[in-house]
Amino acid sequence: MLLLFTVILLLAVVLTGLIRRYALTYKVLDIPNQRSSHSVPTPRGGGLAIVLAFFAAALWLFFDSRLTDTSLALLGSTLLVAVIGFCDDHGEVAARWRFLTHLLAAIIALELLGGLPVVLVPAPFDAILGRLSLNPGWLGYPLGALFLVWTLNLFNFMDGTDGIAGSEALFVSSALAGYLFFIDQSLCAVALSLAAACGGFLLWNWPKAKIFMGDVGSGFIGLLLGLLILLAAQQAAVLLYCGLILFGVFIVDASYTLAIRMFSGQKWYAAHCSHTYQHAAKRYGHLPVLLTTWAINCGWLLPVSLWIFKHPSHALAGMTVAYLPLIYLAYRFKAGQTELAIS
Repeated sequence: MLLLFTVILLLAVVLTGLIRRYALTYKVLDIPNQRSSHSVPTPRGGGLAIVLAFFAAALWLFFDSRLTDTSLALLGSTLLVAVIGFCDDHGEVAARWRFLTHLLAAIIALELLGGLPVVLVPAPFDAILGRLSLNPGWLGYPLGALFLVWTLNLFNFMDGTDGIAGSEALFVSSALAGYLFFIDQSLCAVALSLAAACGGFLLWNWPKAKIFMGDVGSGFIGLLLGLLILLAAQQAAVLLYCGLILFGVFIVDASYTLAIRMFSGQKWYAAHCSHTYQHAAKRYGHLPVLLTTWAINCGWLLPVSLWIFKHPSHALAGMTVAYLPLIYLAYRFKAGQTELAIS
């Protein structure tokens, strides 16, 4: 696994540099506007390096007999999102076509996955239901599609400041790999491969970013992380809650911001820059926000998820404890409110 991580990390570094040169040559640039968190035109589409490096690792694992045909096809469903994201990075793609592609990819993935895994029911609901697990049955497909499409889009929403998306993907996939090391070595290697690919890209995206991820990377990673959480939950139901806790910074910020925009009568579907991390970046700068995100992830969410991993019956309480401070931060930074409303 150390060899796999090292090779994929280096491959991602090289590929990101080549893609940056391509973006500069063909003017694939992110031009600053009133919604931007950056001030100079910057190459975009660097997430393609993550896609290519990750699938190089997936093929390695497949030919090493660590991945089955079905597993490889399941991971391959994320390529649909990467392709539509690549097209959107090079020219505007209508929102309806993006959404239909996202939904199709989620449905294909769920079909290959066999629906949602059996969900661990945390206390006190286990006493009410009289059992420790709940099989979602046919409801697993619409619920699973909603979950995957949401993780895909929330990751896209949260990719707005230097290093934050690459860092979140690196953190969540690395932490999942740590848990899976004791449960499923093959799935651990998949999570570790994503971590390596994101780490290689992050060296170019660290403030001040030399290239942005673009939709080709953000949508792909969002869907893949959602799939990894569901795959991990198939091996151990408690990992569903651990994954949701690890993903907490993005889940809470995106969900809180969307809720505020919807209930305040704003055009919630329109592009904006009113997330917690965006307001914080404008006030303090990109690097302090990124370092704070790392501190929250490693100093708060990781320990809480570890507690839940060891004590599954505390899952509901653990998620509540993990999310409440994040909700408070979103409230304090007036997430969902426009600059005009804040001033």
